[in-house]
Amino acid sequence: MAEQEKSAAELLQEKLLIKTENGGLVLSDSELETVDAFCEDYKKFLNDAKTEHEAVKVTVELLKSKGYQEFEAGKKYAAGEKVYYNNRGKALVFATIGTKGYEEGVKIIASHIDAPRLDMKPRPLYEEAQLAYLKTHYYGGIKKYQWGAIPLALHGVIVKKDGTTIEISVGEDEGDPIFCVTDLLPHLGREQMKRPLSEGLKGEELNILIGCRPFRDDKASEKVKLNIANILFEKYGITEYDFLSAELEAVPAFDAKDLGFDRSMIGSYGHDDRVCAYTSLKAAVEVENPAYTTVTVLADKEEIGSNGNTGLKCAYLRYFIADLAAPYGVEARTVLSHSQCLSADVNAAFDPNFPDVYERKNTAYLNYGVVVTKYTGSGGKGGTSEASAHFMAKIRKLLDDKKVLWQVGELGKVDAGGGGTVAMYIAELNVDVVDVGVPVLSMHAPFEVVSKVDVYMAYRAFREFLSEK
Repeated sequence: MAEQEKSAAELLQEKLLIKTENGGLVLSDSELETVDAFCEDYKKFLNDAKTEHEAVKVTVELLKSKGYQEFEAGKKYAAGEKVYYNNRGKALVFATIGTKGYEEGVKIIASHIDAPRLDMKPRPLYEEAQLAYLKTHYYGGIKKYQWGAIPLALHGVIVKKDGTTIEISVGEDEGDPIFCVTDLLPHLGREQMKRPLSEGLKGEELNILIGCRPFRDDKASEKVKLNIANILFEKYGITEYDFLSAELEAVPAFDAKDLGFDRSMIGSYGHDDRVCAYTSLKAAVEVENPAYTTVTVLADKEEIGSNGNTGLKCAYLRYFIADLAAPYGVEARTVLSHSQCLSADVNAAFDPNFPDVYERKNTAYLNYGVVVTKYTGSGGKGGTSEASAHFMAKIRKLLDDKKVLWQVGELGKVDAGGGGTVAMYIAELNVDVVDVGVPVLSMHAPFEVVSKVDVYMAYRAFREFLSEK
């Protein structure tokens, strides 16, 4: 309809009311091809980085290929130089030095690279009824029943007493064995199915089946356990004691795949929050000679409260910024007080199968672009960092001016639940911060779903933020 043919009411609606747009309708065919091409590399990242250890390793390799050098505290870095700090192989901070002084602040994007999973207990290996198992302690907020009767792979590191580090990845390659948590057959599950859904599988029932053949020696006890221990010793040179100094994780043993006849979505383990980690990583390495120094954080431990020395409750981000600015006589508090941050984390996409927990006017939808979340938390805004009106206005203008498809979202109805992100820990440093990320279906499940359009728009949003003059 031509402009002159629009009614006064239609013109007024365009001027005064929010209009959301489906990316499949507003993007051109060539733009959608760009979206699809971008997501091919993202799928590879998901497959290569199923744990925080692997995400750091893959990212460091990419950073080195792009000219990043290991950060040296006390050294002056010129505009355009690129540095990274590897925190214990489980968290990462990297920066491109800007032309503006540190007293004007830096641009921060913070995401997390840990994801819900099953961790091995310190003494995991045992035998019961001539079957060998690994005992687990689940990590993060999961629906435990979702982890039964699916193929699992084992990833992680084992550190021996002499300091030797052994990397483990079993279940991903075509010839590898896989593992699983067994579940009860329906025929005998009458009492189990009376349990609350949260106890369909209990925590102590999440034991991973790893073998059933015994060691051939009548004098041995626990022959199946011994056989597995012997296989592990022959392959990796480890004993049962070495599990005490191991970080082993069971994750789904399937790759990221296009989802839907139209291939418009990606189904995978680990979208939360590697979708934001990848898009912020890609944006950061592509921004050359920024005005403000860009600082990109890939944090660990978000799914369990950001505790520990690789989580963002730790001071390593503050120390990194302090060390960047110190050679120029600028204090960290001055830098941080003038800095801005996008807390890059996912939000819940509206699921029409479960509409009652969403408030439709303030929820995110697949294919409508990156989500700006003013606050998270639960009823009463508990456990949240709320972005200021001034910072929200700035982000709105940036995304609109750069024609980035975006939407607003909350994490469900006010009293339905909620959740948090690392935004509150960034805000505690006196930084302006707002959550910006990708809407996800089946969040925290072993198989999550995102729209390719939304993935690409997150990358666009992060790149425009870091490129601001």
